[in-house]
Amino acid sequence: MYLFFRGLSKYPTKFKFKACFFLSSLMESQSEAPIQLFLCGKSYAEKEIAKTLQFQLQFPNSSQFLLRLQSQLQKPTTTTSFRVDSFFNSLSTSRFGRFLIWSPRLPSTHDIVSMNFSELPVGAVCVADLQFKGRGRSANVWESPPGCLMFSFTLQMEDGRIVPLVQYIASLALTEAIKDLCFENGLPQLGVKIKWPNDLFLNGLKVGGILCTSTYKSKKFNISVGIGLNVDNKQPTTCLNARLQQIASMSCQLRKDDILASFFNKFENFFDLFLSKGFKPLEELYYQTWLHSGQRVTIQDNCEGQPVDNVVTIQGLTSSGYLLAIGDDGQMCELHPDGNRFRRYVYLHGRA
Repeated sequence: MYLFFRGLSKYPTKFKFKACFFLSSLMESQSEAPIQLFLCGKSYAEKEIAKTLQFQLQFPNSSQFLLRLQSQLQKPTTTTSFRVDSFFNSLSTSRFGRFLIWSPRLPSTHDIVSMNFSELPVGAVCVADLQFKGRGRSANVWESPPGCLMFSFTLQMEDGRIVPLVQYIASLALTEAIKDLCFENGLPQLGVKIKWPNDLFLNGLKVGGILCTSTYKSKKFNISVGIGLNVDNKQPTTCLNARLQQIASMSCQLRKDDILASFFNKFENFFDLFLSKGFKPLEELYYQTWLHSGQRVTIQDNCEGQPVDNVVTIQGLTSSGYLLAIGDDGQMCELHPDGNRFRRYVYLHGRA
């Protein structure tokens, strides 16, 4: 999910070595100092929860953590710092985001919420200005500097059949949140798009990603949703504010705390609708936002023990959340990701 230096592969080896050495040294030196976490709540009830959790949360053994309360927070020292008060002022949810764990730097926000899931209220979120051991797909680890919005939050579901669709709800909520903020501030639309299944793209470059993990306990799925979004880092690829400066005649920028509040306001509405009526009411909006309608992709089939490449056209999503495609022979099929390719996993009944 936390991608922000993958783009270095496009640059010369000497540049990659210097940049990665600098980042590695920076993150390593920072990881030696004690890590501060601030427990914050929107209302009196959430602040009381913070007082209780101050002595109950667990952390990785390899690092030292100092837990503090919201009253001990100081004003942000940089323009890229997360503003807790501004976030709560913009938040209008009844569940999500109301209990916040904020840190100027963390190994991984996802690890914090996953390790403490049973202690945290549902909808609790952990945010870090800097992250040096972020989690991604296939056990990838990402180093994310200041300027990135990095957060993980908790939710619970009972129907395991629809759990895989949560990442689509989250990605849609984030793109719609960015649209709303641009509209409310009189800014041009950025056009952030969803690349299935869990990436966000801007002007052809990746600017964000989503990782969902779950465990099953007491007849419920405990889900940790992690999101990374490049808001302010112009290099080595692009970010939201760099694109805004390119297309807007005025000097403007989006802030991480505003984006997060807008995200939760949108996500809570989408998630409640999803639980009551399924993904269908959101499907058309999702298709308007993703990159794949009518896209021609190559898949690898097996013919008499030999790999054979075929081309199919993406139509949408299946009920299980995979890609629905149609072959040139009119046969409908379900596509599953297989590394950087697709494979035809199940033939569906009927033809187009």
